[in-house]
Amino acid sequence: MGSHMGKSKVTITRLEPIQAGSLLFVRVHTDEGICGLGEMHPASMASGGRYTGTGFLQFIEEYLVGKDPTEIERHWQHMFRRSLFRGGADAMAAISAVDMALWDVTGKLADLPVYKLLGGPVREKVKLFATPTAYDDWTPERLGESAVQLVEQGFKVLRIYPLGPRELFADMGFRQVTRTSEKYVSALRKAVGDDIDIAIDVICLLSPAEAIETGRLLEPYGLIFFEDPIEPDNIEALGHVASKLPMPVSSGERLCTIHQFRELLNHNAAAFLRPDLGLAGGITNVRKIAALAEASYVSLIPHNPLSWVTAAASLHLCAAVQNIAMLEHHQQGQVMDSPMDDLFQGIPALEDGYLIVPDRPGLGIELNDEALRHFPPSAGQRPGIVGQDGGLRDY
Repeated sequence: MGSHMGKSKVTITRLEPIQAGSLLFVRVHTDEGICGLGEMHPASMASGGRYTGTGFLQFIEEYLVGKDPTEIERHWQHMFRRSLFRGGADAMAAISAVDMALWDVTGKLADLPVYKLLGGPVREKVKLFATPTAYDDWTPERLGESAVQLVEQGFKVLRIYPLGPRELFADMGFRQVTRTSEKYVSALRKAVGDDIDIAIDVICLLSPAEAIETGRLLEPYGLIFFEDPIEPDNIEALGHVASKLPMPVSSGERLCTIHQFRELLNHNAAAFLRPDLGLAGGITNVRKIAALAEASYVSLIPHNPLSWVTAAASLHLCAAVQNIAMLEHHQQGQVMDSPMDDLFQGIPALEDGYLIVPDRPGLGIELNDEALRHFPPSAGQRPGIVGQDGGLRDY
């Protein structure tokens, strides 16, 4: 395929929202017939239906139609600033998806993979961390078995959710919270040995006191990071917790703007930043967040819980940015041969716990339109964590 960059101006004709299961994608169509693909985080709808995504995409489409898709930074600024009350999660998720798609189109027009448009590679493959699961019975033994399977597949970093079943967490007391975490981490370390890096994610559910005590109990197990120990809204409090923990903190998956990440860095609240390319402004903005972090000697572990589209965008960014520690594998438990893989063409190769950076033009990933009919739209319901007293602890 020859480069289109020197030809007459290519223009955007429409944005096409696509939902498959609970996943939300967007195609940016051009008058040359070349399309770009992006994916948006469900953002404020993560606990239920998918209602706001298409509305924000229509708002962006009003501006983008008729524009040159390769003027990515110009469009990013318009998409961000045209929303006068800016920086909200749903708006940023829509911007993120469109940004990915614009990079995809631009790469295809230039006949280059996106990482080369970002300055070329600093690495040829990207280390992944995987997430063992025991959702069937939540026993430490089952978690250990899942972890061993992942190690046998080549993964060298594992992260777990150590709080057990959500319905039991609702009524856990202080000591039970900390001891439950130790129980699962101890089982994980015993199963995989001392040479595998392990981490935990408590999904922002703990109080500062619970998080600090949990970290104290887990110090002997040598965690590579403690993810989201408390809610991220009070970054000063998160910085306090990070200063008291004996292991590095990772955080940032719920943050949307570079300004929020600046506060995270200014308060020394995280040793690893976790921006989500489907929420924090796509490739364009997360690249800037990485530059900000580099000045503070902080590395990124991009949040990647969605599909191969966000994974592909993250992979290209990770290939071209120096301060990347690793990338999250978006599938939990059994990562090989997921039924959802049928939705995609051009899935990157996985070798010994690393994703190989692809050389195909653009992001190198496409939707399999024929398979879409097997994944009708659905709501990603996430029930509240409600105690016996009827009080809501969280979602």
